[in-house]
Amino acid sequence: MFGFILTATGTTGSGNSFLQLLPSFGLIIVLVVAFYFMLIRPQRKREKEESQMRNSLSVGDEITTTGGIVGKILSISDETVVIGTSGNCTMLRIMKTSIARIDKKIGEPEKTEEKK
Repeated sequence: MFGFILTATGTTGSGNSFLQLLPSFGLIIVLVVAFYFMLIRPQRKREKEESQMRNSLSVGDEITTTGGIVGKILSISDETVVIGTSGNCTMLRIMKTSIARIDKKIGEPEKTEEKK
């Protein structure tokens, strides 16, 4: 009687238990690959673009920091940038990593918005 129950539940100790787990491993591999393409890869792409933006900084560029400060680059060192923020040239020394975007590159024409 107990032999029938063990056979019906599949716990007889046969070597087929690994083959039953194989689809689960396949699902885990698919989830890891999907996780990579949905989260890790786009993050690395953003980091690469930000690094290229920070390496392309030049004196005279107008930037915006992550804190919302807008200014013009006065000097650049390895890890910091000195910016002027107003007409009387209030100078701030900030980290390159705190630069969110370049609003206007030096020598680039002024951006104008078209009205319809």
